[in-house]
Amino acid sequence: MASSGMPKRSSKKKDINETAFSVVQQATGHAEPVQSEPEKNPAAVALGRLGGLKGGKARAEKLSSKQKKEIARNAALVRWRRI
Repeated sequence: MASSGMPKRSSKKKDINETAFSVVQQATGHAEPVQSEPEKNPAAVALGRLGGLKGGKARAEKLSSKQKKEIARNAALVRWRRI
């Protein structure tokens, strides 16, 4: 039975100076939309995804059967430890 703890929260916290600046901007009516993340380069995203898709398969081919079994065993132990 899985534990029903509190939901995970984002660990991204604003710096106190950023918060103060935001409050002043809103109070004076000068609030401008803030861009949270720069736009990603689609070519770089595609290249990263391609490498990610190849990575697991390439790693599995390099490992021996014994190594794969040990990795799977350790993963199962970690999963069961959380319960």
